[in-house]
Amino acid sequence: QVQLVESGGGSVQAGGSLRLSCAASGYRYESYLMGWFRQAPGKEREGVAVIDSDGTTKYADSVKDRFSISIDNAKNTLYLQMNSLKPEDTAMYYCAADSLGIRTHCSGGNCRKLDVLEVARFEFWGQGTQVAVSS
Repeated sequence: QVQLVESGGGSVQAGGSLRLSCAASGYRYESYLMGWFRQAPGKEREGVAVIDSDGTTKYADSVKDRFSISIDNAKNTLYLQMNSLKPEDTAMYYCAADSLGIRTHCSGGNCRKLDVLEVARFEFWGQGTQVAVSS
C-alpha cells in the first residue's frame, strides 16, 4: 500500500518561502512519476510541479521560476521549494505518485493521453498540507 505524508505547510507573508516535504512508503515502482498539486477554496485541484524517475520536471506556468521540485531517493522524500510566495499560492497542497508511463482518458469513444500535470494522471494521493500566504 502506497502512503504519502505531506508536511511543511504554514503561514507566511508574501515574498516569503516554504519547503514542503512528502514522505513516501510502500512504493515499488522502478520508474515513477511524483508531483505536487494544490486546491484553493472553491477551485479545482491543479497541478503545480512533477518529477519523474529520470529527473525530468514540469511546472505550471504560474509557479515557474519560483518553485522547485526535487526528490531524495535515499530518503524516499519529495520536496517542493516555494520562493517568492504570493497570496494566490494559498491552497491545500497535495503530494501524488504513480508509475511512469502513458495513461489515457477515454470519453465517448475518444481517448487522449493524460498530461503529467493533470489530477487524473495520478493514482496515489496524500492528505495534504495547508499553505497560507498573506499580503
